Amino acid sequence: MSSILIQNGRIIDPSQNLDRVTSVLLRDGKVAAFDVAPSEFDTVIDATGKIVTPGLIDMHVHLREPGREEDETIATGTASAAAGGFTSIACIPNTVPPIDTQATVEFIQHQAARAGHCNVFVVACVSKNREGKELAEIGQLVEAGAVAFSDDGAPVFDAELMRRALEYCGMFDKPILNHAEVLELTRGGAVMHEGFVSMLLGLPGMPSAAEDVMVGRDIALSEATGGRVHVMHVSTSGGVELIRRAKKLGVRVTTEICPHHFTLTDESMRTFDSNYKMSPPLRSRGDVDACLEGLIDDTIDVICTDHAPHALEKKMQELDIAPFGIVGLETCLPLTITQLIEPGHLNWEQAIRKLTINPARILGIDKGTLAVGADADVTIIDPSCRWTVDVDQFKSKSKNSPFGGWELTGRAVTTIVAGKVRYQL
Repeated sequence: MSSILIQNGRIIDPSQNLDRVTSVLLRDGKVAAFDVAPSEFDTVIDATGKIVTPGLIDMHVHLREPGREEDETIATGTASAAAGGFTSIACIPNTVPPIDTQATVEFIQHQAARAGHCNVFVVACVSKNREGKELAEIGQLVEAGAVAFSDDGAPVFDAELMRRALEYCGMFDKPILNHAEVLELTRGGAVMHEGFVSMLLGLPGMPSAAEDVMVGRDIALSEATGGRVHVMHVSTSGGVELIRRAKKLGVRVTTEICPHHFTLTDESMRTFDSNYKMSPPLRSRGDVDACLEGLIDDTIDVICTDHAPHALEKKMQELDIAPFGIVGLETCLPLTITQLIEPGHLNWEQAIRKLTINPARILGIDKGTLAVGADADVTIIDPSCRWTVDVDQFKSKSKNSPFGGWELTGRAVTTIVAGKVRYQL
């Protein structure tokens, strides 16, 4: 019998509307009790001045393995997740080969279990080989353990395929996570948001309409089929407003946002640094303000990373060649604290909800809570420590972050998975 008693911490668990200073006992991998005194058999963690939450969940992570191990492996990606306070992640299937068979789902599960850093849930392909032509074997992939479906880093561009996918996934109550981009509107070497800054820099841009049109299409198809659509990394004011209206009408649509999209604007591209190149791109100040409103009124359900590691030699290429994306697992929580909680956009309960129980409910996984009997996945946060981001200290294999050198507030100091300490600062 193993037991850990976390005492004197401020426990915030939105799934139980719990916010108070007390103790929580973890025993044999489960949450056992609250408000208990230590016994001689317990390992005691003093969380005085700390915040204790259900283990954080990131529903949008690119682990790269199999096929692109020069960028990340399942072992390094999950170690990065634990260092960022995440006890569970969902991995996206744009690997090589893509995750479109039972065998690849089982490979991910096996490698994740062997690494032993955190829980890994598999998002499988909507279409075979992510080609957008033929549905993957959805039923078999669900049987293998897939919790959701996506063709990200590309959209499900064929509307009829998307309609049939929603109908089929609806039979299993699984969501489709779609990258909202109309490719016809962004082709031609677009590298950033289309607007005043792109015009000044002479760089080809991605118009907001490319995202808005796809969000509108997916909402219409969700309404027509009753299927669940999750809009990945929303970034435009138009997209936020479409989702807000759809929710009011009862459409089964949810969405997420990444820290770079509520922190940075397209002004960052004046540096010509490829670590600011991402898809969807960094948007205008007006878009960022609309996203903040969406976070505040709960139009935006989830905060996630879109952790997209790329080896240094890939990001060091010319801007039009360098790949899209940045790493994010180890800066997500500190940016949430620094950019959302400290300025007063969100309170702790709202932020933790978007990092725990909301992604758990969308994915349909039994996580995101500290209810007695739940898995003992816990994140302990120091909310006030000031620290400077050093990308060379990242557990991730790649270092492509625009936040190197930034001074941030707060971070995870202890990550516990199934009752075992997997990371400690």
